[in-house]
Amino acid sequence: MSVHRVSDPAVKAAFAGYPQEMRWALQDLREAILDIADAVKSVGAIEESLKWGQPAYRPVGQRIGTTIRVGPMPKSDTDYALFFHCQTSLAEDFEALYPGVFKIEGGRALVFSLGDVPPEMPLRHCIALALTYHLRDGVDISQLEAVEA
Repeated sequence: MSVHRVSDPAVKAAFAGYPQEMRWALQDLREAILDIADAVKSVGAIEESLKWGQPAYRPVGQRIGTTIRVGPMPKSDTDYALFFHCQTSLAEDFEALYPGVFKIEGGRALVFSLGDVPPEMPLRHCIALALTYHLRDGVDISQLEAVEA
């Protein structure tokens, strides 16, 4: 895993504003997103910005993937999430591939609790699927294989 520097001052300030344990958890998700973007050649460059006050990541190229945001869950001091566009099929896809592995909220978020370790390979697979979402238009999710936990 490489370390990716935050270049956007607004994103840097957002991370700095989180309590330390939350910041560490969100930075771990950030590193996973950027590592996977580096590893999956079709993703290409990633734009890091703030969306709805949260760090957000999306492929720069058109119609490659959807935006992923990282942030605390509303009204919680201990839960945080990877947020996906609610009008995608990603939450349904993730549940179909990994039944019962993730806590999924509102068809838009994979939710984790501070102190818990997210399942690495399924999480990495879900991030890769989000970053390549539009490249898979028309692909039946049942054709995709789950990654062993």
